[in-house]
Amino acid sequence: MSLRLEMLDAARCGARYLGDSSHLVRDFVFSQLNPDGGFKARDGRSDLYYTVFGLETLLALETPALPKEVSGYLRQFGCGEGLDFIHLTCLGRAWAALAERGLGWRPIFALKLRKQILVGLENRRSLDGGYCPDGHGRFGTAYGAFFAVGACQDLGVELPRPERLLESLERLETPDGAWANEPGLPVGSTPATAAVVSVRQVLKRPAGSTAGEWLLARHCLHGGFRANPSAPLPDLLSTATALHALATLGHRCVGIRESCLDFIDSLWTSRGGFYGHWNDGTLDCEYTFYALLALGHLAGGV
Repeated sequence: MSLRLEMLDAARCGARYLGDSSHLVRDFVFSQLNPDGGFKARDGRSDLYYTVFGLETLLALETPALPKEVSGYLRQFGCGEGLDFIHLTCLGRAWAALAERGLGWRPIFALKLRKQILVGLENRRSLDGGYCPDGHGRFGTAYGAFFAVGACQDLGVELPRPERLLESLERLETPDGAWANEPGLPVGSTPATAAVVSVRQVLKRPAGSTAGEWLLARHCLHGGFRANPSAPLPDLLSTATALHALATLGHRCVGIRESCLDFIDSLWTSRGGFYGHWNDGTLDCEYTFYALLALGHLAGGV
């Protein structure tokens, strides 16, 4: 199963866990849809990255019909010419989401899009074999690897030279038993470690137990996971990605379920969205999806 579908399956469990409150989430997500068919970024403008999370959240909620205007928004980007690395991969992921409801790309366009995205990915291939979202640098990043692998899966193509990507990930290992997003850092980060765990699983080189222990150590007594050992507060991105990675590693997080549920509940609003952390003041589709992802793993007894 692809990275996207694994997260979507968990998020569906999270949506079912919400029960009657799920309609509030659906209403919130539709409120984030702009007239041009894109979903709002934090500044209110349409953005491909947030459009992916809007679509994925609606799919997780098992919404009968996705908004048809989204396909018009995606078409304005053609095959992704001129897009940066992240938004290029998001273009493919958004079309893959629409395809689940019969709103996807035409066969001829699909071939052109696959070719363009693969070219775009390889143009961001770093010298160490990884993927560098900022350009053709010396070293790849954990996030670059995650987005590249996910894009290839969404497009149904093989990842070029996967062994080189694995070599790149080795350079991101940190002395404390985790991974950072960039090489040479003394401590790991929760989202980066979670990304590497997922990528290594796809490439059939599973991470060891040390990664799971490191992630569990990021759990806060009052619920949620911190982004790194020195982070003052837990956040929803770290919580969702940590729980997802721990599930991938086969860990059952005994003893932290209730505190994590309380943490997520503390970020919930009557508008149907979730804040990213306690000091956040803006709702968006990204963190709302991550709330469903985290709830899905917790509802499953992780």
